[in-house]
Amino acid sequence: MTGEVAVLGAGMHPWGKWGRGFVEYGTKAARAALADAGLEWSAIQSVVGANTVRCGYPGQVAGATFAKALGWQGARVTSVYAACASGARAIDTARAQILSGMADTVLVVGSDAAPKGFFAPVGGERPDDPDWLRFRVLGATNPAYFALWARRRMALYGDTAEDFARVKVKNAAVGATNPYARYRSPVTAEEVAASPVVADPLRLLDICATSDGAAALVLGSVETARRLGMARPVRIRAVSSVSPTHPRTALDLPDIATDSAPPGSPAPDPFRPSIARAAYEEAGLGPEDLSLAEVYDLSTALELEWYEDLGLCAPGEGAKLLREGATAPGGRIPVNPSGGLASFGEAVPAQAIAQVCELTWQLRGQAGERQVPGARAGITVNQGLFGHGSSVVAVR
Repeated sequence: MTGEVAVLGAGMHPWGKWGRGFVEYGTKAARAALADAGLEWSAIQSVVGANTVRCGYPGQVAGATFAKALGWQGARVTSVYAACASGARAIDTARAQILSGMADTVLVVGSDAAPKGFFAPVGGERPDDPDWLRFRVLGATNPAYFALWARRRMALYGDTAEDFARVKVKNAAVGATNPYARYRSPVTAEEVAASPVVADPLRLLDICATSDGAAALVLGSVETARRLGMARPVRIRAVSSVSPTHPRTALDLPDIATDSAPPGSPAPDPFRPSIARAAYEEAGLGPEDLSLAEVYDLSTALELEWYEDLGLCAPGEGAKLLREGATAPGGRIPVNPSGGLASFGEAVPAQAIAQVCELTWQLRGQAGERQVPGARAGITVNQGLFGHGSSVVAVR
């Protein structure tokens, strides 16, 4: 173990399509996290911002942008970009600063104002960008990519469209009770089946939306938490940050070819399982120790994949775990008790931070109707383009 840091405060701006700037969302989330921590802005020694490439220059220097919006006070500023893993990388950067003694209190902020419709590469002709190429050369939009993974599960494991719909029904039910979620209505399997096909076999309600939203955390040393009167703070015990290894047996876009290097010995785990394995090893925990998990459900089928990648069940048994009710509220290991991206949509720099906000509230016993009884340990997992894996383990 590398050491623990405490979550002093957590805050969010509700997800939606609000038509305002990302700085406004992030500033509101930051102030909510400061209030939750019982700290003034002047007490923050460092700000780590998760970047958004869609919002111009201020989005690409998010640490300084949010520090300026809150009012310059001399704090260290850092900006981090790792696509959908940006928020977790920002948390990891803050953790490193705290454990190294560079700062006692760090504000982590991620916020986005997303475009209408599904994400595409940032504008411009960029033939040296593999993400641009997979759209322009292959026509492999995000929904098409999600559908390829869904088809793979159907071919390998016998998953069905009905299994995928069950994921949406589960997540929509808990999302309906989450005041920060964008979509707050229960959904039936029949409504999923009646929604338009986007990329066969996935329908509109199988795929997460793009959203505006923000999340923030105030992190500090465990000693700082105790000085603030927090006898049993939620603690971040591990942050995994791994990349893929050769050889790879399943393509992970934007890669559009098999490995070019000569194949070596197979890695202990493929990429996604290696993300969780590294987190478990650092935390000194295993999947059997978890109370809940927040996973990156870009599609309903991908949530089932994460069950297996997290070691909650054997490969190919994700749908069985779902059918048994193990991942639903009251089940053995509730997954996405926040409602997941199915209920929130993607606000890319914020989503990994939002996952840790949910862990924090669950571990504190503050999650209201969606509370997991007796929650003591939780894990988050997500994946960013270009080999950015991330997972956070929090305990209390």
